[in-house]
Amino acid sequence: MDDLLKDWQTKAFKKQKENKQFLQKLQHKKGKGMEKYLPELHEEAFSHIDCLQCAHCCKTISPRFKTPDIKRISKHLGMKESVFIETYLRIDEDGDYVVQSSPCPFLGADNFCSIYEVRPGDCKNYPYTDSHEFIKRPNTTYQNSTICPAVYYVLEKLKEIV
Repeated sequence: MDDLLKDWQTKAFKKQKENKQFLQKLQHKKGKGMEKYLPELHEEAFSHIDCLQCAHCCKTISPRFKTPDIKRISKHLGMKESVFIETYLRIDEDGDYVVQSSPCPFLGADNFCSIYEVRPGDCKNYPYTDSHEFIKRPNTTYQNSTICPAVYYVLEKLKEIV
């Protein structure tokens, strides 16, 4: 494993202020073309990281379940949408549907997702390390750097480039 990822979470918490400032600077300068590095850094990060060994995102945070997600997942599970919502979801402080509690009820003991084929859009796109969202939303990215080793990895590599 890359040395950068050794004890990554401890390092991410120690660098929170630095990382937040770096991301805010990138956002205010519109990333100065930094998004062009993201796909390559994303691939590099995931050459070192196996999500099934971690699943920290599924254990600690919830995706938003948008209407199309709810329709698709409830159909897949053979449930009425209202029963799916009542069984698994709650409305958060932003008015979004999220899982009632962590870890995600669809996460198995083996870190596999039981609804992977129909998972919410937020899950498909997470951790946004290959997307302009990485730079566009600095607060989310800096928080995700303590949740996902790939976010921490890409962030640290971007700082080396700048």
